[in-house]
Amino acid sequence: MLSKPWSYFFIILMVICIVLGYITPSIALLIGIINGLLHTLDVQLIERSASLQKYLLQIAVVGLGFGIHIQDAFIIGTQGFFISLLTILGTFLITFIISRLVGSEKKLTTLIASGTAICGGSAIAAVSPGIKASSQQTSIALAIVFVLNAIALFIFPPIGRFFDLSQTQFGLWCAIAIHDTSSVVGASQIFGMESLTIATTTKLVRALWIIPLVILISFSSKSSRRINFPWFILGFLLAMLLASYVPALEVVNDSIVWLAKKLLIFTLFLIGLQVNVSQLKKLGYKTAIMGTVTWLILALLSLIYILNYV
Repeated sequence: MLSKPWSYFFIILMVICIVLGYITPSIALLIGIINGLLHTLDVQLIERSASLQKYLLQIAVVGLGFGIHIQDAFIIGTQGFFISLLTILGTFLITFIISRLVGSEKKLTTLIASGTAICGGSAIAAVSPGIKASSQQTSIALAIVFVLNAIALFIFPPIGRFFDLSQTQFGLWCAIAIHDTSSVVGASQIFGMESLTIATTTKLVRALWIIPLVILISFSSKSSRRINFPWFILGFLLAMLLASYVPALEVVNDSIVWLAKKLLIFTLFLIGLQVNVSQLKKLGYKTAIMGTVTWLILALLSLIYILNYV
């Protein structure tokens, strides 16, 4: 394991390579995963990066909003409304059917269904208090979603090119079939700028479904705990409004978006650092089967729909 000074040096080197364009989102995540599994960096540094990466991701997403016009976002959001609702309901149905077959816990099933259907870790964190899930159940659900997110970032761009998906098709597919916003933005960024815009906007509009979901779950379980809403979505909306209606910002919008993309790549590296052997051991075969099969079915059905109707 590298000492703390050498660990800082390695991270500074990563930042320089990312800024210069030598490291792509998928490579950044891969480097992070390798270092996380091998424990090559200072342990305290990795622990601090766990909370830091969440805030950096939110800042990066808000920054991307400066590159999207509010009218375009409205069109993209309304176009993806029907398929979002359909896939959310379908995902919950599929997850609970598979859960019955493998015999998974009900609370764990609800967490994985929420994370798969809406927006990964954010949905799991929001739903967990409402169903009174234990910390172990929450960490297991987060682990399976995290692993599948990492896989998606690597395999989605090649699949998109194999099926010759358009920028619109791929962006919409990412927003529907990849759990977390980080991997949605990372995969779509590899594919193209138009894909990135569509994927980010659709995913964040989709994330708004957290509100009715948590209210419904809290009501059914008679929980009075508050909703853990991802407030950075409002920041993303504000950034789009400023970019659309404040002409003075036109000179800096491109620079903010460029910086946000670089910040996202670095965030993916930090996310990769959180992967470790103990985290993988938490999963258990029942949870792994349920989460993986649900995700594969969602990805396949949404791809078929997009190829035929988008």
